[in-house]
Formats: sequence, C-alpha cells, structure tokens
Amino acid sequence: MTTDAAPAADLAARRGEVIMRAEAVTKAYGGTHALRGVEFELRVGEVTALIGENGAGKSTLMKILAGVEQPSTGVITLDGVPVDFRSPTEAVAHGVAIIHQELNLCPNLSIADNIFLAREEVRGGFVDFAAQRRASAEFLARLEEPLDPTMLAGDLRLGQQQLVEIARALAEDARILIMDEPTSALSHAEVEVLFRVIRDLTSRGVSIVYISHHLDECLELADNAVVLRDGRIVAEAPMADVDLGWIVTQMVGREEGDLYAPMAHDPGEVLLAVRDVVVADPDSPGRLAVRGVSFDLHAGEVIGIYGLMGAGRTELLEALAGRNRILSGSVELDGVDLAHLDVARRIDEGLILVPEDRQRDGLVQTLSVGANMAVSAVGQFIRRGFVSRKAETAAVTETGTKVRVKTASFDAPIGSLSGGNQQKVVIGKALLTSPRVLVLDEPTRGIDVGAKADIFALVAAQARTGRAVLFATSEVGEVLYACDRILVMARGEIVAELDPRTTDREQLMAVADTSATPSTPAIADSTNDGA
Repeated sequence: MTTDAAPAADLAARRGEVIMRAEAVTKAYGGTHALRGVEFELRVGEVTALIGENGAGKSTLMKILAGVEQPSTGVITLDGVPVDFRSPTEAVAHGVAIIHQELNLCPNLSIADNIFLAREEVRGGFVDFAAQRRASAEFLARLEEPLDPTMLAGDLRLGQQQLVEIARALAEDARILIMDEPTSALSHAEVEVLFRVIRDLTSRGVSIVYISHHLDECLELADNAVVLRDGRIVAEAPMADVDLGWIVTQMVGREEGDLYAPMAHDPGEVLLAVRDVVVADPDSPGRLAVRGVSFDLHAGEVIGIYGLMGAGRTELLEALAGRNRILSGSVELDGVDLAHLDVARRIDEGLILVPEDRQRDGLVQTLSVGANMAVSAVGQFIRRGFVSRKAETAAVTETGTKVRVKTASFDAPIGSLSGGNQQKVVIGKALLTSPRVLVLDEPTRGIDVGAKADIFALVAAQARTGRAVLFATSEVGEVLYACDRILVMARGEIVAELDPRTTDREQLMAVADTSATPSTPAIADSTNDGA
C-alpha cells in the first residue's frame, strides 16, 4: 500500500493529526434535511466510530466524504485543503475509499473482475487478467478467505461477498477508508480477521471511519466515538471514556433494556414440533450443517436461537421453511408433517421465513414499497379473476401501519427506504400471509437499536395474538431481552436451553463458544435410506 512508503517516524509524528474535516456540512433533499451543520474530524491512524440510528445521516455524510454525493452547503478539507469530489473515482484518486452498507457487486462477473472493476490492470493496451487474479488472491489471503478469484460473485454466500467488497477497498490503496456496516454478514472468525486487518492499516497511518450497529465492535475497535441524531452530531468522546449504555442513551435517549417489549412467558399448546432434523450444508453437501436438532415451539411463545456464525442457525431455519432439504427427521405444524412439502405449501399451512438477506431474498428492487409487501399474498386480492387494487391498498396500508414502516408513500420505490424500514416491509410481507409460525433469520441485521426496538415490539405483539415466533441471531442482547426461551446452537447442534431471565451475557457467550469442534460426520453416517 502507499502507506508503506511513509517513514515510520513520520507516521508516528502525524498520528492523531486531523487529515479530513467536514465543516458546517448540510445536505437537503427538497424540504428534507439529512444533515444539519455537521462538524466532523478524522485523524491519522485512528478509527472513528460513527454511530446513530437509521436515518440519522451517517451514510449521507460518508457518501459526501467519498464523492458519491455533494453537500448542499459546507466545506470538506483534506490535509487542510478544501476539496470538492464530484465522483467516487475522484475521491479514490485522492486516497478516499468507501465500503457501502448494501453490497455492490456484479454477480455475473468473477471475484477478480469485481475487485478491479473500473480500474483494470492494463498492459500493452490489453487487460492483464492474470495479474488481476494474482493480486485478488493476495487480497483474499490477507482476509484469510482463500477463494478462487475466477469464481462468480453471484455464487458466493453473503459473508464471502462482503469480504470481496472489503478486498476491493483494500485494492484501492486508500489513506482514508470508510466502512459502512462491514461485518453485517461476517462470521465471528471473519470479524476477527477484519479487525486484525484494520489494526494493521491504522499502524500504517490509514484513517478509518467505522459505521456499525454492532456497538460492541465499536467499543472494541474504535479510538473515538461520534454520535449522529437527526442529522446533527449530538455527542463526541474518546472511546476509552464511554460504555455501551452511554452510546445507546446518546443515540435514542433510552437504555438498552428499555428498548425491548416485555415477554409474556406464558406459552400455550405445542404448535411446531421439530424432531431429530438433519440438514446438509448447501455450500458443501458433503458435510452436515444441522445434526439431530429437536425442540418444541408453543403458541404465543418467542424462541431465540443464539449462536456464532457457522453454528447452523440459517441452515436450520431455511430447512424449516422448505428452502433447504431435510435429510432426516420430522417437522410438524399443528400435527401436519411439513418435511416433504415445498415452500408454497408450508406458507399455506402457516409457516413463513423472513430471510437473512433482505436485498437478495426478501425484496424486489424494481417494485414499490406497497407492491413488495403485497406480492406474498396477491391471491387474497383476486376478485372475479382480477386483482382488486382497493383490497390490496387497504391490506398494505393496514399492515404497513402495524409494522410502522416510515415512508412518504407506499407507492415510493423500495430503495428510498432506510435499511430498518426495508426490513419492516419484509416482515409485513410475511404477516400478510397470516402465519401461525413466524420464522426470522437475523431480523435486525444492519439496522440500528431504535429500529430493532420496533421490530421486537412487533414480535412480542405477534406472540400475544397466539402466533409462535422463532428467530435466529448473533446478537446477545436480542435473545436476553426479546424471547421467552434461548436455544444455543454450536456445530449444528442445540447445546443448551437457557432462561433469559436468569442468564447474563458472559454465561450465554461461554456456552456458545465452549468445547472444541468435533470432526463433522459424513452424510452417509447420519442419514437413512428413507430420508
């Protein structure tokens, strides 16, 4: 990287010096102000955590710093000199790169082609594809993800796509690196690797803006905390002087425990019975992702499945919903065996999944907010062979209000909503099918604590109507505050059942991370011919 050329003594002398500054920056979209007189500083060799709810203005500010958008008023300075980036390419030329929250890969191109898109290695008038593949392999090795650079980006799992985005930013050789939710799809091990890379970058003088709704990551990694609320910076402090409670209070004005609706803890009859379920890893069919999982889910009950990434949570939930094949075992919903039914039949029986990746699996980007919500239940609106727009609009309006989607209009493009509101649309779409069992995979991925509170208030409300809710998460706070029972998964198995009222963070994390990983049995050893 270019920072290698800077003498160590020079870096030490400059560390902590302001390299980039936003002065009185305002951004208005029509009559809406996303930023209001923001003053923001970034220092050499330091990580600054930019924290705030969805809609607070974090991404808008970062897009301005990275040349994606221009401020309505105000000045951006780099090394004390005013700059006016008119495009991301211009910003990259000045050493400023950004990793966007929503993945921005071309699925039909290879990993190497994505990493070098728009800045190809050219030799003698031709693209040097071999050099690009070698360089891509080096960046991926640095992230400890030894993928084949010729693989198509669309064939990668979500976490691997996130790492390719990070590798692309590393390849841009930036002095300033903006990371917007870089770990939202990464496993625990991948996060640890990324943190090592970030510490290596800062030791070389790279300045980093780190945006994450995983507040514990900010506490561990950052040197400084800056809190945005409603387009204004409301608090700044060295990270060493703050804690989680301070951050949450500055963001939303309430403590973490007050953000979650109280659980009823009064379940009814068994609604969903899961017995000895075995599921293959869809990315590696020769190994098992879920091994002999059994549990009961009662009417009016909320169960949280906690586990580190790779524990088998997603594979289990997708198998319950019919997306992954169940090799053996049974899944009964109110006495009806679902194991051999397709996704549509399971939805008809009353079980539906809210997927982890809302962009790829939960939303249709070309449709409006209302059309995205209605698409799952369009059959309900058929009148004499035609879709009744009146019935559809009434249902969408009622459900959208219930899930508290904040939008100017249900006819607005889905892309105009924040991540938290998009997630509410996906949940609303599921509720329009009138499920008896609502299954949610990482329902708060990439959204702030305020939006999380809205979603879990909705979850609690669904349980009070007699529906059963099963959600999987890697967020400790969510299972401690937002469910009746905790099932802990590790290595494809349920290793513990805990009561959230008598369990603390340390106990939960210790259970999830205990015991060495055993050898994974082959499928032939764990399934039978009748599966």
